Amino acid sequence: MKKKVLICVAHTDDETIGCGGAISHHVKNNDKVFCIYMTDGITSRFLNNNLNKKNSLIAQRKKNSLAASKILGFKWLYDFCGDFPDNAMDKVNLLQVIKLIEKVKKKINPDIVYTHHPYDLNVDHQIVSKAVLTAFRPLAKEHWSKIITFETASATDYSYFKNEKNFQPNYFLNIKPYWKKKIQALFAYKSEIKKYPNSRSFKGMKILAQLRGSQNGLDMAEGFCIVKEIKR
Repeated sequence: MKKKVLICVAHTDDETIGCGGAISHHVKNNDKVFCIYMTDGITSRFLNNNLNKKNSLIAQRKKNSLAASKILGFKWLYDFCGDFPDNAMDKVNLLQVIKLIEKVKKKINPDIVYTHHPYDLNVDHQIVSKAVLTAFRPLAKEHWSKIITFETASATDYSYFKNEKNFQPNYFLNIKPYWKKKIQALFAYKSEIKKYPNSRSFKGMKILAQLRGSQNGLDMAEGFCIVKEIKR
């Protein structure tokens, strides 16, 4: 059966870095994949109030996000995307973020939800994850069946928490068939990619995919945490 998949991220590019392979897999299975973001991913870099340059980069990043969506085959729900302060979502009333996600939930009624790991170093990732888990709390007559968190290079791996709070994947997806598409989509965000040995580099992300693959007898994989799964 075709599934409806909702991906909730803090910034455009998180979806490709964290689950670009999974998106391609869902699309291949004829699932409908939708995505929302919460901030422009740019504003925090312009404390000097260079408005023209800031607006230009925001527009470019949105253009890049559209290019990535066409490569991977998902749809951005731009009308539902947030306009929260970049790298400062901890200053926002959490209820505002939850209500936005609940609007999308009502619109899409997804079967599967992907979002950030709750203990990423990036504060925006933390808030989005918490809001998603609240918006999709297991109430009566809910439709969704699975909530999954992904790892984001230079955020999940930068977490200072250890043991039970670090990212411990329990679900792995073979992404070798989708790696070329994931790389193409990452190139759409090439201005956000760092130089190796940064984990957010092309080489760093390939090494991570190979690591997750080698942990499971595969060439390449994406690792995820299934937070909750309900058979209805």
